[in-house]
Order: sequence, then structure tokens, then C-alpha cells
Amino acid sequence: MKQVLNLFICLNMVLIYSCQQESKDMMRENARSASAPVALKKDSLLTMHGDTRIDPYFWMRLTDDQKTAAEPDEQTKDVVTYLNAENDYTEHVMSHTKELQEELYDEIIGRIKQNDESVPYFKNGYWYYTRFEEGQEYPIYCRKKSSLENEEEVMLDANVLAKDHEYYNASGLTVSPDNKVLAFAEDTISRRVYSIRFKNLETGELYEDKLENAQPGGAWANDNKTFFYTIKNKISLLSEKIVRHHLGESPGKDQIVYHETNPSYYIGVYKSKSDDFIIIYNSSTLVSDYHTLKADNPKGAFTQFIPRGEKHEYSIEHFQDKWYIVTNSEAQNFRLMETPVGNTAQENWTEVIGHRQDVLLQGIDVFNNYLVVSERSNALTHLRIKNQSSGEEHYLNFGEPAYVAFTSTNPEFNTSSLRFVYSSLTTPRSTIDYDLGTRKREIKKQQEVVGGHNPEDYVTERIFATARDGVKIPMSLVYKKTTNKSENTPCLQYAYGSYGSSTDPWFNSSRLSLLDRGFIFAIAHIRGGQEMGRQWYDDGKMFKKKNTFNDFIDCSKHLIAEKYTSAGHLYAQGGSAGGLLMGAVVNMAPELYNGVMAAVPFVDVISTMMDETIPLTTNEFDEWGNPKNKDSYDYMLSYSPYDQVKEQPYPNLLITTGFFDSQVQYWEPAKWLAKLRDKKTDENILIMKTNMEAGHGGASGRFKRYKETALSYAFLLDLEGRVLVD
Repeated sequence: MKQVLNLFICLNMVLIYSCQQESKDMMRENARSASAPVALKKDSLLTMHGDTRIDPYFWMRLTDDQKTAAEPDEQTKDVVTYLNAENDYTEHVMSHTKELQEELYDEIIGRIKQNDESVPYFKNGYWYYTRFEEGQEYPIYCRKKSSLENEEEVMLDANVLAKDHEYYNASGLTVSPDNKVLAFAEDTISRRVYSIRFKNLETGELYEDKLENAQPGGAWANDNKTFFYTIKNKISLLSEKIVRHHLGESPGKDQIVYHETNPSYYIGVYKSKSDDFIIIYNSSTLVSDYHTLKADNPKGAFTQFIPRGEKHEYSIEHFQDKWYIVTNSEAQNFRLMETPVGNTAQENWTEVIGHRQDVLLQGIDVFNNYLVVSERSNALTHLRIKNQSSGEEHYLNFGEPAYVAFTSTNPEFNTSSLRFVYSSLTTPRSTIDYDLGTRKREIKKQQEVVGGHNPEDYVTERIFATARDGVKIPMSLVYKKTTNKSENTPCLQYAYGSYGSSTDPWFNSSRLSLLDRGFIFAIAHIRGGQEMGRQWYDDGKMFKKKNTFNDFIDCSKHLIAEKYTSAGHLYAQGGSAGGLLMGAVVNMAPELYNGVMAAVPFVDVISTMMDETIPLTTNEFDEWGNPKNKDSYDYMLSYSPYDQVKEQPYPNLLITTGFFDSQVQYWEPAKWLAKLRDKKTDENILIMKTNMEAGHGGASGRFKRYKETALSYAFLLDLEGRVLVD
């Protein structure tokens, strides 16, 4: 009787599951059957070098004034109507996953510690730290004088400042040398245009001084009254002027102390770790330039460190009577030099650490008795410790096949304690103090995963794929131990591959929601980053940019060939310049992926790089090329995702963007989506979510941003047709 009862229960469970699955399938089909928005076509003829491109969606571009006008014009109404229609369509297509999205969101934020606090660091007599309170979206910036046992001072509560804004970001907090005044920058529209404000930390009052159209950060002179900051161009948003402000005076009286007229440079101003110098930096893709001023002489003139050269990148660090210089002069992977403070001419530089073909020297941290060198080789970060007196050296050992380690906040010279951060694909972010003399480590804090996390439940791998030109491409993988690798295993492959930005194998607690549902997560360390040294970057930009796309595709083929997954279960993800990567690979090899997620994707390469009023354009001619030059135009056009959309099947696609994005304007993904929908020959999902209140980084706050993560994960899980894991 018991066996019959068990059989009856099993049959009923199968029937219930079948009905539930059938119901989900019906909802999925109903959602997909809705009519997708069709964008208006208004052909624009764009001609360059005798070549004419017909762009039917060029009309989607709005100016900043149009986007923020109190009374929108007809074009603005058309654009906003279209974007909202796409949002409604996305919500409709994904409506059957609403419960899944809610479950994922609750699961993701449920792992985040509500009441959290950063590890305090000591500077100029105070301990500084940041904390979060339960239910609050924004940080509270605090300090304690002398001892952590003393009373807390709240310098800035971003929750209070954000209460009247859909978006809020406080950044660049800088305290005056006498510890009495806080300078901070705030952005309330997510376009990375900031206002700098000042707060009296003794009385709590906000000064009337408000420095508009600024860049976060700046530098206090040692008189505690003079503040140097950066002003942006109102149209291009490029940083172009360094200005001297005297606290309490009208910003109209501020004096320009430096004006960068070359639009290919980013500029900014900061204070040396020694507090002896105010430093202006200028940086293009290939050239660095510095100007210095004694912090005791705020009304003085800045002095150029060395004449601006061609294709010379370097950074400087003041220490006692000398400057350290990390330079790529005659050293592709950089080397370390030093020179006397009073004589910085390049012929006076002497070598401290020489160039190495297989090691990228990324930077240094200077202490009274030690020098800490940050290096990168074989797609891993390394910390090298050098005793400045004895010359004795050693490296920190981390013991995992794929990890990331980097120096953290180390504002004091006179200490033997190095603070660094360590993480891996299985190990949560850990803040560690390392005694440079005794070599003992103390974990000050490890990111808490609420509900528990056991790194031993997961596996990391470091594998290499062979690109079509024979180059070995490293990949970092993580998955749960119980996951069986096979052709039916879902795998999400991620990469960036631009600007020399290396994609390191970080722990991400939200990623557990995929790993625990049987996904493999794979990072492809493709060319265009610097994981394998400076040559890795050089081989993935300008006229070698297609290496980036080929590497990603060849990594995908390797995962399939080695039976980690198959094309029916392989997914790809990238954002910004990584969104360009996504656009290129779906044009080149759409058959390899079941689904692709492109966040704030840079996909309209030619039109964007032709328009020098768009933020970032002129700074990036040495990254992508200048389309005013025919050879660059032809090469960029040959891979530009928007221009290369053609009649063919495409994978399922989820695109996300922000209406106020200043880095990748919303119209790039909107145009791309419209053209894909017009050209593609398949019935796969094609949806776009536009955050109408946010910019490049998405929603502000600790938790809101995970709504988009939940949508992305639901998109993947829905494509897999999977039921929820208990």
C-alpha cells in the first residue's frame, strides 16, 4: 500500500510540475507574441572620404538641453515615447519572469550586510571610515579623532542629501590640512557633471561656496583656505581648466592656473602623499604631463616636471628629497626611476628597477623604509616588497590559481604596515594589513556574505585558449563543485578588452545566484587589456582592434570544444567598450551564443568618433583611431557593430542603457536595437531596458542597481528554461 501511495504522490508531482512548466511556457509564448515597437525611419546621409552611410535612426540623438528642458520639443517627445515603448515591451516580454526577478533580487540583496562599515584608515590625526545603515541606499562618511574609542563625527550623510533626487552621488571627499573643512562633489543627474561644496566640520554648516561644472576631487593648499579643482568643458564634458578657489569668496573670483587646450588630454589636480606638493596631471592615451607647485605657496606658479614628449607615459611620487618616476621611456612594460626634487630633467633620472619583457610595472607605494611595487604577469597581479635601506626583496604569496591583489589606502609614510585587498572568484574581498618587517598578515575585514558562503563549495580554473593567430588567451573560470561540465551546462562568458583595463578574477556575491543554479562563469582575458603586459594592450587597439573580437570568439570555441558547454547554452556579457565587443561578436559569430547581454554598449563607432562635441571622443583617437583619416575610417567601419548589422539570425539579446549617460550616449544602443530588429531573420528575443533617470553607471544606491542584475539573470535563466533552485 505504501509503495502504491508513493507512486501516486510521484505521479501527482510530475503532473503538477508538467502543468506548471506548461503554464510557464504559455506565459513565455504570450509575452513573446506581443508586437515589438518599430522605430521611425528618417534617413540621414553621412558622407566621409567619398563613402556615404545611410542612417535611418540618426534622428534619435538629443542634446543635453533637450533632455533637461522643462517643455520638451517634438523630437524629444518622439525619442522619449520610443524609449518608453521599448521599456514597456521589455516588461511585457519578461513579465512571466516577474516572480523570478523578485526572488533573484531578494536573494542578491539578502547576501549584502545591511549594517556595514569599511575598515578605518588613519590620516593626519583622524581615523576615517564609511558605514551603511539598514535599509539605507547611500553611505555615511565618518571619522574619529586619535582613537577608534572616541566619539564618532558624521562628516557627510549621503542619504540626507539624496532624499530629493532620483539619482545622487557624492564623490571626491577631501579634508583640509587643519581637519576643519570638508570639500565634496555631488552629481544629481548621473551625467558626471559635479558641483563642489564645502562643509565646516566643526559647526556642520555648509558654506555658500558652490563650484559648478566641476570634476570630483581636488587639492587643499597648506593654508587651509585655497582649494584647487578642475572645471569641465560644458559641451564635451572634457576636463580642461585647473582653477584656484579661495574659501569664502565668490567662485566668480576664481583664477585659472592651468588651461589645457589640446582636447585629447584628461586633466586633474591632486596633492602628493607627502602633502608637500600640489600636482596637475595631464593624460592622453599615449602621453603624460605633470606640473607641480609647493603646497605652502598656493599663489605661486606651477612648474612643468619635464617637457611634454611624444608617446611617453609616466607617473610621479614625491619622497623626501627625490621623485620616483614610473615610466615607459625605453621600457614598454615600464621601469622605475628616481631624480632629485630640484632637478627633474630627464637626463638626471637614474634607474631603480629595470624593464622586464614579461612583467608589467603598474605602480608603487612609498613608505619611509619600504617600497611596494605593484606588478602584473601571466594575467595575475603581484606585490613586490623592497627594503629601501638593505635592498632586500620578497613577493607576497597568495596560493590560488586565479586571484586579484592590490594596495589599498596607505596615506601615511611613517609606518611599516601595508594595507592591501585580496579576492578571488571564490574568496570574498578581504582587507589585509601586512607588516612589512615581520611579514605577518592580519585580515582586518572580509566581505560578509549574509546567509553564509563556503569557498570550498566552488572550483576555480585557469585555462588557456589558442587564438587563430596562435596566441594563448588566459581564461578564469568558476563553478560549483556539484556542476557537471558537459554540452548541456550553461556558461556565461564575460570580457572587456579595451583601454588597457585588465579584467581581474573578483568575487561577486550576486554571481552566486547563477553559480548555484548550475552556471559556469568564465572571464576571457582578451587582448586590449593589460593582463599579459603592455603588448597585450597594444595588440588590441587601433588597427589591431579585431584581435579583441577574435580572441573572445576563439575563447568561446575553446569552451565548446572542451565540452564546458555548447552553443545552445553559451551566453556572453560585456558593458561599455565591452558592449562594443558584444556587438562585434554577434555580427561575426552569432551561431555561438544562445543569448547576449550588452550594457551601455559603444556600438556606433564611426558616428560617435566623428563628433568631437561628444564627451570622450577626442581623448580616444589613439585608442580607436580618428575617422577623419581614411585608413582609420575604413578599419573602424569594418567592425563598427551598428554599421555591420546585416540580415542574418542573431542570438537572444538584452540591451541596457541610461538616458543621461555621458560616456556612451543612449542613442547608440537605441539605434542598434532598431536596426537589429529591422534586419534580423530570427524569432529570438530582442529587448532593451533604458533607465530614464540614470547614466553610465546605472542606478545610484546600494540596492537599486541589483534590479537590473535580477533582470539580466532572469533573462539567462528563462532562456535556459530552468525551474528555481530551492
